[in-house]
Parts: sequence; structure tokens; C-alpha cells
Amino acid sequence: MKKILAPVALLIGTLAFSQTEKDTIESKVKEIEEVTFVARKPTVESKVDRTVFNVANSSILAGNTTWDVLRMTPLVSIDNNDALKAEGESVTVYINDRKSVFTGKELKEYLQTMPADNLMKIEVITSPSSRYEASGSVINIVLKKRDDEGLKGSITFNNRQNTQNSQYTNLNLNYHKKNFTQTLVGSYSDNVWVQKNSLLNTLYENNEVAKIDNDIIYKGKNPSISSTSEYEINDKNSIGAIFEFYKGIRSNNSETNAIINENGNFDRSYIQNQTSSSTNPTFGTNIFYKYYDKEKNRILDISLGSNYDAESDNSYFIKNTLNKLGADEIGVLTDVENRNYYVKVDYTQSLGKSGGTFEVGGKMNFNNNVISNSLYGTLPDGLSKNDTFRYEDNINSLYANFSKTFFKKLETRIGIRYEHIDYNIGQDIAGTSRKDSYGSFLPNLLIKYSFSDKYDLSLTYNRNLWRPWYSEFNPFLLPRNDGLYTRGNMDLNPNPSDRIYMKFGFLKKYFLSARYTFTNQDYWTDYVIENGAKPEDKKTISQESNFTGNVHKYFLYANTNQSFLKNKLSVNMSFGWNYIDNSDFNAKNELKGDSYLSYWAGSTNLTYTNLFNKNINLSAWVEVSNQNNGNSYANTTNIFHNISATKIFPKTQMEFSLQLINIFGRPNFDSTSFTQIGTFRNSSKSDWYGFSLTFVKRFGNQKVKENTKTDVEKNSGGGK
Repeated sequence: MKKILAPVALLIGTLAFSQTEKDTIESKVKEIEEVTFVARKPTVESKVDRTVFNVANSSILAGNTTWDVLRMTPLVSIDNNDALKAEGESVTVYINDRKSVFTGKELKEYLQTMPADNLMKIEVITSPSSRYEASGSVINIVLKKRDDEGLKGSITFNNRQNTQNSQYTNLNLNYHKKNFTQTLVGSYSDNVWVQKNSLLNTLYENNEVAKIDNDIIYKGKNPSISSTSEYEINDKNSIGAIFEFYKGIRSNNSETNAIINENGNFDRSYIQNQTSSSTNPTFGTNIFYKYYDKEKNRILDISLGSNYDAESDNSYFIKNTLNKLGADEIGVLTDVENRNYYVKVDYTQSLGKSGGTFEVGGKMNFNNNVISNSLYGTLPDGLSKNDTFRYEDNINSLYANFSKTFFKKLETRIGIRYEHIDYNIGQDIAGTSRKDSYGSFLPNLLIKYSFSDKYDLSLTYNRNLWRPWYSEFNPFLLPRNDGLYTRGNMDLNPNPSDRIYMKFGFLKKYFLSARYTFTNQDYWTDYVIENGAKPEDKKTISQESNFTGNVHKYFLYANTNQSFLKNKLSVNMSFGWNYIDNSDFNAKNELKGDSYLSYWAGSTNLTYTNLFNKNINLSAWVEVSNQNNGNSYANTTNIFHNISATKIFPKTQMEFSLQLINIFGRPNFDSTSFTQIGTFRNSSKSDWYGFSLTFVKRFGNQKVKENTKTDVEKNSGGGK
């Protein structure tokens, strides 16, 4: 860690000294000069229920996509499966307060086509109100709103060198005329991603140890386009439409070598090669109507939307096992079609002189998902040749929030959300099915007391519910690119959890926080063994399984945001201690992992604006990250870092930037999963390192509207 922090500290220190010396010389030349303080929002704001990463005027945007900036956002981490997490917990992503249809790798690829240049801020809402859906923390990506007359925009070209080379280009257009605003964003990326995995799987029976090395090259060509139209009918009514299209055109090749020993003696080995190609088109539409009465502070927001995404994948596996006659050749054809329809209504009312705010709303959501799998070739024993999995659900939700400030010192919010789901899942050929329904009440509470304008204390409580993803139910058995197999589990249940969060702020710059999370039921990746007709046909299968048992998580964090040198240098630092009590969880599931975990985590964001008054912006970011989730334990601590420099040419509205990504060490995601049958260790060397060069050309008036929300929206829900 010293190797990383030392050069970053040296860089910032040198720049600070150089700038201070230059300012001192200039001040001696001028006899009398008025002292001007430039008011800017801090890079990171710590609020009651959220942490806000203000990036609109930050040099961190240059040369990055929205996905890159998310990786550098305080409290946010990304695991080796590209899943976003906030404070180690799963999240739901919103864009401009509207839930994104994308998840997992599709979310990553879509956000990689969104230029960071469009970002206003990123809100990490760790204690969301009942207005948000019940899946834990929320990340809300707020985009800039340009409403000056005429046409304006930008074009971006980026070249990134990791193990191999990747390119990205983007065209961003905005047109505003009187009451009409139109935004159009088109992007195209051509990416190559190289990953090296090492697996060490140890089964307790016969002390079987499998050492597996797996090299993968991913290639993707991803065009996307999005359109946002908004028309203000009058000063109270407006309508709009959002259309999104994204297409992933992907291919990958992998090579796997494995050696398996039993009781210290060689048992067998195999070599597997895989090729795969897939296409993934996605269409999203949202039509909305908004009523806002400024005098009475009333807001009515109605949204109707539909989303369609599909995937067609063709994979071929050739597996040669020592002493087995002939190779297993498995072709897999997968077709996925997902349809989503929804209507959502939100109403906000400020209660006049009482100072309270009332919110109420609801959503009807319908999903119809189909996965068709067909296998061909010389299949090993135990694999079905084809089946179609169907998933349908209807989720209806209602919520209400009331927030009020008493005697100008005590802010309160109380909310309740009710969600009811009906779902029907099953396989056409195998005939297995499940039909179920349940309802859940999800309360939340927020209290903040301000002792003065410099000292405040807040407390929040949230009840959350995380549901399994539809594909995690599909029990069809499929090969993996490392020689193992995978399938879903129809018996999965949702995961409820409770969270209590306390934060103390003083001098408006320093924050101490403590969080406690409790759950007694969850689902995590498990492994099972199925024997074939011959010993060499034995299969190791990964699947999601229900785990019971109490888990207690404790977090203590300190955070500060400082500005120096007339607000040119902004520093945000956070560091904390995490403690997890897994003793009951391990005992009930017969796991041999550590019952008590203790580890450190933290991040630092540094930005320097207008170095030497030459329109040079610098930024640096460092994160210390551990990933411990359920039955999976981190073996190493990752230290991510990013350093970038941007030169701005105001007259020509051009920018050039250089970005250095993890140049002092390539990230390695190394963790061990504990199950009843053994341990499964996976070490994955990420390709997130190297450098990138970016050129941006802007045109038109680039002025951005200061606030994207009305006062009643900003103040509702206790989110100040």
C-alpha cells in the first residue's frame, strides 16, 4: 500500500507547493488585490440518508465512462463478477430517479457506453425512503440538464490499452428551444478484455484437490443510442419520453487445464477449450407526465414504460479427459427473451405552514421471461438435451412517507412500503414448476438532530428484501468455461435484512458513522457433486442455495472532505473497520469458514483544478477493498488506484486527457467459498489496468442548470 500512497502523496504535495509558490509571487507583484473565495460544492457530501459524489465540475470525468466513475465513487465497490455493491451490500441502480432495466454484466456494458461527461452527480443512498423499491441500497446516477437555447454537444474519442487495445467513441447532442428539450446520445465501443483465473477446489471426501487454470479473452462491440424528449406545456405541466437501445455483440475464447489429485495421488486431468458468440439487443421506453405547482408545492409524476431484452448465444465446448476414450463435445444454444411492463405513480405534497412533506405512490410491474436451452454433440452422462424455462411475475407496491422538521433542529421521516408478488415458474419438458405469492411490509425511519450549524447526529432504520433474479431459478444444467457445471435452483427464497445506521457530523467536514446489519436467511453460491456412470463423468456443479443462520455485521467509518488553496485542491478521505459475526451461520450450515471476520476498508479522492492557472486538472483515487459475502471470504486485500491529467483548451472547447489505471499493481480478486462438501478458491486477475488517452471536442453553450430537482423534491424524504 505504501508503494501506491507514496507517489500519490508526492504528486499532490509537489503540485500544492508549486501552486502556493506561484500564488505568493503573483501576490507580491500586486499592491492591493481583493481576496475572492470561489464557492464550490464539496466533491463528496455526506447527508443523512446518502453520500453524494459531485462530479459535474471535476477532472475525474475526463477520459472515463460512467462505469469508470462508479468504480471510483465512495462507498461503492465492484466484485469479480462485475456486480455493484454499496458498503458491501447489493444495490439497485437508478438513472435520474428512474430504475434501470440493466443488471450485472449488461449494466456494466451499458454504462460503459455512457460518457462520464454527462454526469452531474452520483448519489449512494444507503438508507432509501419507501419511495424506492425494496432491494437494499440505491445508486442514483444524476445526469446534467442543459437548457440554454440552441444546439450544443460533444464528441469523444478514447483509446485504452490494457492487456490488449480497446476503443470507444461517443456523440452527445442537446437541443433546447423555448419549452422543448431534446437530448440524443450515441456510443460505440470495441473492447477486448483478458482474464486469468486460478481455481483450487478441495473436497473433504477422499481429500480431492483440483487445480484449474483458466484463460479467457472477451471481445465485445457495443453500439447504443438513447433519446430524451421533454416538453413544458405550461408552468405546471410537462410531458416527456425516453427511448433507449443497446446491443451487445460478444465473443469469447477460453482454455482450461486441470489436474485432480486424491489423497495426494494423481487421479485425472482434463483440457477444455470453449468458443462462444452472442448478441444481446435491449429496447427501453418510458413515457411520463409531470405536474408541479410551485405555489402549493405539489408534484404528480406518472410513468408508463416497457422494456425488452433478448440474448442469443452459441457456445461450443471440447473437453478431453485423460484415460477417457474420445472427447466430450457439447454445443449449447441459448435463447432468452425478457418482457417488462410497468406503470408508476408518485405524488408529493408539501403541507404548508406545518413544514411537513407527504409522499404517496405505487407501481404495477409485470415480467414475462423465457429461457430456451438446447444441447448437442457427444454429451456426457446426466445432461438433458433441451428444455424451456418460463418465469412470470406481477409485483404490486404501495408506499407512503411523511417527513417533518420540528423546532428547526429535529428532522424526521417515517415511511412504510408494501410489496406483493405473484410468480409462476416452470420447465416445459421436465415438468418441474413452482407457483407462489407473498406480501411484505417494509418500514423505514429517519431522525436527525442538529445541535448547532456545526454539530448533528442522525439515525436511520430500514427493512429490506432482496429477491432472486429470474435466471437463478432455472434448473437446467449447463457447462462452464472452466470445466465445471452450473444450474439454478427453483427452491430459492428471498433474503430479508434489517439495517440501523447512525452518523455524527461536526464542523461540516468530519463524519463518524456506525452501521449494524442483521439477517437470518440468505442465498449464496453453493457447490454439489453428482457422480456419473464412470468416475471420469463426476460433475462439480455450482448453484444458488438457501442458507439459514444469523449474521451480524458491524461497521465503523470516519470520513472528511477538505478544500485547500482557494478551493483548487479537494480531498475526500474515508476509512473504516468492518466486523462480521458468522458463528451461527457457519454452525447451522456446517461450514468450516472463520466465524468472526475483521478487516479494514477505505478510499481517497483527490482533485486539483487549474494547475498553474494553465487549465490543467488532475485527479487521483485510491481504494482499499475486501470482499466478504455470506460463505465467501477474501484472501487478499485489493488496492485500486487511478491517476489522470486533463488539459483544457477553452477557446476551441477541446480537452485532452491521460489516465493511468492501477499502474502499480494489477488487481487480483481472490476469495474462498465454504460449503458442506469442501472449499472452492477462485483467484481472478483483472484486466483493469494500463492507460488511456481521450480527446473531447465540445460545441455550443455548455452551461448546465444548477439543480435538476425542485426544492420540494430535494427536501422530501428526509434526504437533505
